Amino acid sequence: MAYTIEQIAQALGAKVLGASDIVIERVAEPADAGPQDLALATKPSYAEDLPKGEAQAAMLWDGADWKALGLKAALLPPRPRFAMSGLTAMMDPGEGWGDGIHPSAVIDPTADLADDVHVGPLSVVGARARIDAGTRIGPQVTIGADVQIGPGGLIREGARIAARVRIGKSVIIHPGAVIGGDGFSFVTPELSGVEVARDTLGDQGETAAQSYARIHSLGSVCLGDDVEIGSNTAIDRGTIRDTIIGDRTKVDAMVMIGHNTVVGTDTLICGMAGTAGSVVIGNHVVMGGRSNVADNTFVGDRAILGGGTGVLSNVPAGRVMMGTPAMKMDSYVEMYKGMRRLNRVFKDVAEIKKLVFKSPKND
Repeated sequence: MAYTIEQIAQALGAKVLGASDIVIERVAEPADAGPQDLALATKPSYAEDLPKGEAQAAMLWDGADWKALGLKAALLPPRPRFAMSGLTAMMDPGEGWGDGIHPSAVIDPTADLADDVHVGPLSVVGARARIDAGTRIGPQVTIGADVQIGPGGLIREGARIAARVRIGKSVIIHPGAVIGGDGFSFVTPELSGVEVARDTLGDQGETAAQSYARIHSLGSVCLGDDVEIGSNTAIDRGTIRDTIIGDRTKVDAMVMIGHNTVVGTDTLICGMAGTAGSVVIGNHVVMGGRSNVADNTFVGDRAILGGGTGVLSNVPAGRVMMGTPAMKMDSYVEMYKGMRRLNRVFKDVAEIKKLVFKSPKND
């Protein structure tokens, strides 16, 4: 897959300086770039490594002196970081699975696959599943009964899509993700110690030990359009209603989304984050890595949860939170600064105590 600098510039809406006919076969970091590579030197600190490679052309920042950097051509996009989206899409070689239905795939005769759907080796498509045009199913994928997958999707190696899941258009699901497992829902015949402790804020009383009965999950999962689900992420189906992930929301690897949770549009959920059951996450929310949200809790639109934040109560729209229990980030930072000063304060107090006890009044 090769493009001239001019072709790349037109696709990205970027300005070209120098030899626009240089052919680019791949992108590379400056130190690793060869003559047919486009070096990504979008900051002065990155450009310092250009002499270590052999790049003729580079993507640079606005105002860079490309000739002084020893280049024959330069690509200047309005926003280099955003240009990476289009550039990497152009240069992506794909997964190399091949086209069509692999002979080892098992397709239920009642399943409805569009003519240009591709299914990889050892994959299974269940009864009455419907897969729309242009969707690619990788190797060893399981598609359950009555699943609906919209056009232009990419379901990668080893993903598991359980029965009745509905997936919109242009959805990407990465290896090992499990969409539509049963929710973690169990109940005891009488009030449990956990329920009592929650009501009393700590005292579980004289509750007896009991066994747990399983609550089956009758709902499913609905993924909106242009959603992306990371590797080894689990999204549980709802108990009665569906668990919902809104349009254009991106979920990182090893994330846990509990049953009945509703996530809005254009939200980012970073690696190892999680929600308990029946959580509502608004639109344009960012959940940092390892952040978590307690059950039956609401996080408002445009809220940001810093890495490791533990949300135990509702978060207002637009609030930036950090810490466990979560608090406003500026308050958390002040508290953290105070904690770091504690050792010095203790030493100062100890010195003051010494001076007080040694004073003439104590002789």
